[in-house]
Amino acid sequence: MTSDAGETRPSRSRGGFFLPLIIVVVMGALFFVALGSGDPSRLPSVLIGKPVPEFDLPPVEGVAQTGKTVPGFSSADLANGEVSVVNVWASWCGPCIQEHPVLVNLKEQHGLRLMGINYKDEPEAAQRFLTRLGNPFDALGADSSGRVAIDWGVYGVPETYVVDGKGEIVYKHVGPLTPEQVDAELLPVVARVRDAARSDTVETSAIR
Repeated sequence: MTSDAGETRPSRSRGGFFLPLIIVVVMGALFFVALGSGDPSRLPSVLIGKPVPEFDLPPVEGVAQTGKTVPGFSSADLANGEVSVVNVWASWCGPCIQEHPVLVNLKEQHGLRLMGINYKDEPEAAQRFLTRLGNPFDALGADSSGRVAIDWGVYGVPETYVVDGKGEIVYKHVGPLTPEQVDAELLPVVARVRDAARSDTVETSAIR
């Protein structure tokens, strides 16, 4: 049976087909703009200003410094009043190799307390990496399952955090640090946190 001559079949609008695609593209563009024009080092962290997640990492087997085993560390070790720089890295990570001399220099030139989280790595590989390139870490925890890194909100190694003396995360950098970023970003953050801690100490003493 044929339809009436005056009846027309509905047709799909091309605009209706392309509209979802346009929305996805626009939202994606806005997302990257919000993240600093797509610069991964500017990715935000919901943990900024909050205590580090609870964790307790064992040492990486076989890693020693001046004849002593480099210890693992826990969240409690980051809340002892001293500013810490925490670096998440792995021996299989190319950008980590690129970044490592910057960390070694950071330790040698500025004497910062540097803590490492070794991410999903083999102990032997981590040991060879540090033997070859130098070990700047005061403590080194083995995150063999990657669970701790997930809790920290790690996007991908390497990542670097500054943790104040109260154990709160105050800075996050995604990707390999460069000497320029250390001077322009990381060191000023450390200095600001230390100044704030001294001010708090003076105010507390005055109240007493």
